Amino acid sequence: MTLDGGWYLTLAAVLFTIGAVGLLVRRNVLVMFMCVELMLNAVNLTFVTFARMLDDIGGQALVFFVLVVAAAEVVVGLGIIVSIFRRRGGTTADDLHLLKG
Repeated sequence: MTLDGGWYLTLAAVLFTIGAVGLLVRRNVLVMFMCVELMLNAVNLTFVTFARMLDDIGGQALVFFVLVVAAAEVVVGLGIIVSIFRRRGGTTADDLHLLKG
């Protein structure tokens, strides 16, 4: 049994929806950060699926650049989150004003 691209696109849509709902509903910064990463991985799955369906390497090359941006986001985002957690034990998304000098 071979799977066509529709199953992968459906999975990507479900993952993106879970990430978007989690980003809008949750207030914990770490959970919001993980939801953004989940959304990026759903987009990567979509790019790879279309690249496979169209026999084009462009989608996979774009995934490489998305992964590079995601890695940079992890470095900067986790630095900000650790900085906030050092000032306060627990934090929400409303506590970003603490980073003002």
